Amino acid sequence: MLAGPSITAVVGDITGIDADAIVNAANNELWMGSGVAGAIKRAAGEDVEREAMAQGPIRVGEAVATGPGRLPIKAIIHAAAMGFEGSRPVPASAETVRSATERALILCDRLGLESVAFPALGAGVGGLDMATCAQVMVETITRYLFGGQTHLREVVFVLRNENARQTFEEAIEQGGAVA
Repeated sequence: MLAGPSITAVVGDITGIDADAIVNAANNELWMGSGVAGAIKRAAGEDVEREAMAQGPIRVGEAVATGPGRLPIKAIIHAAAMGFEGSRPVPASAETVRSATERALILCDRLGLESVAFPALGAGVGGLDMATCAQVMVETITRYLFGGQTHLREVVFVLRNENARQTFEEAIEQGGAVA
């Protein structure tokens, strides 16, 4: 009997993870500045940013896929949990993180991917606290993986420090139940 999908959390550099795809913590205009987006742009190359921006702008809560650039993966999924409406910043919220996470998972399935690495969408620059981010993302991913037909077998959260990893690990152990 095959084991079910797995959800894990590690500390590390998302650009060095062994997965079919990685998720970029994007803004809705899809330019890649600092944080996770900047690290991905440096590792994958500027062509990835140009390819992403050619598909935007998108609505906050949406996602698009690009090629992997120089990374040894199949795709980069750009999930916009925050962004701009005109010149007004739209910070991340539980709802934008939920939507961007789900849209990223749907794109992974459309591309036939079996594994994907996520950062903490909406945390950091996005302004969402890590506990809310972890609960919403884990709940959304758990529902998606166990709620129907999916190609995905492995989801790994790649986080910047041990505190963030522990927060995600606790959410995984609780099944992502949001209070």
